Amino acid sequence: MTAQKNNPLHGLTLQHIVETLVEKLGWEQMHEQVKINCFANDPSIKSSLKFLRKTPWARSKVESLYLYTMRSKSPQTKKQPEPVSAAEEFVWPEPKKPKD
Repeated sequence: MTAQKNNPLHGLTLQHIVETLVEKLGWEQMHEQVKINCFANDPSIKSSLKFLRKTPWARSKVESLYLYTMRSKSPQTKKQPEPVSAAEEFVWPEPKKPKD
């Protein structure tokens, strides 16, 4: 089996993806984003998984929604530079006095 370092979904199960989306968005919001009846009519994890496993186009849309949701809900924080302490501040040297 080859490593899939460029695949952000590698190691995630479809069940985990659906459960995470339900937790973060809810069924109604999921149905608004991806027009699938299993999200609108008596939604459940089990029925959604059964449909998504049989329907590649729907699974692809749900996986895309998961990636979009995870990126937009938890933006990558840029590392802020640490403030310079008083001991590390730059101090100009005293000018040298000319010799007589």
